[in-house]
Amino acid sequence: MTTMAEKTMAGTGPVTGVTGGVTWAGEPEIRRHELAAFLRHRREHITPEQVGLPRGSRRRTPGLRREEVAQLSAVGVTWYTWLEQARDIQVSVQVLDALARTLMLDSNERAHLFQLAGAVDPTPASRCMTITPALLQLLEQLEPLPACIQNSRYDVLAYNRTYGLLLCDLDEVPPEDRNCMLLITTNEQWRSTIVLLEETVRLMAAKFRGAMAGHLADPAWKMLLKRLCAESEEFREVWGRHEVVGSRSKTKLFDNRYVGRLTLVHTDLWLGPGEGARMVTYAPADGASRARLERLQELAVVRGSSRA
Repeated sequence: MTTMAEKTMAGTGPVTGVTGGVTWAGEPEIRRHELAAFLRHRREHITPEQVGLPRGSRRRTPGLRREEVAQLSAVGVTWYTWLEQARDIQVSVQVLDALARTLMLDSNERAHLFQLAGAVDPTPASRCMTITPALLQLLEQLEPLPACIQNSRYDVLAYNRTYGLLLCDLDEVPPEDRNCMLLITTNEQWRSTIVLLEETVRLMAAKFRGAMAGHLADPAWKMLLKRLCAESEEFREVWGRHEVVGSRSKTKLFDNRYVGRLTLVHTDLWLGPGEGARMVTYAPADGASRARLERLQELAVVRGSSRA
């Protein structure tokens, strides 16, 4: 039997070391093999039906085939095969994100995938600013006013109960999808709540473009832009206009599914220097809107209690 050391000397095996006559693989090699095993295991436990593929009568592979994972993740079949063979290849965060979505990884599995690959997950669920207890308390104290904390990329990092029911049932949205630009272009419940939808999408895209100028090389921004362009024809159209606007307060109209029409004044409260993280607040513009916000808060409290 050929030993690991013999394979290495022949140039066909992994990088190894020898201590006291015992051959051992280096950490990068161990990570690659763990990553390969993890991907194979997850692939074999995802059924074709879960990803919208027909099973067919001649399928012998448990779960998905390698070429199916590659196709769904928009990567080459050969490249993905090498990944499952623990080849020494570079993996971008964009590809890891696509694989995590295709293989339907939960938050813990996603974190494990990025850790094995030696990469930093750029999604807001894993790399957001520290939300202090004081900020969370402030969000709660603002109720019944809807309020959330966003970054300049429109990721929702934290929110109070009223905001959680303002545009959609935000608790039902996976943390990695809690992005206002993504939701306003792909989430039908969110879209149906906004009265001036077309104008709002255009202004948000213009603000997103202005903010992105300072993050052109950031993988998280590039991943979000790529996803928006892939999933929304509407976004592609407004993005092509190259409009840019700054942040501003304004009165907004919402048709909330639970309490009806709300007229709210939107205000950004910046949490640091520059236009980075901010607390987004919505104050009622009239007595009817305040009463409806109070009702919305009551519904949110009841819903939260039923889920506890």
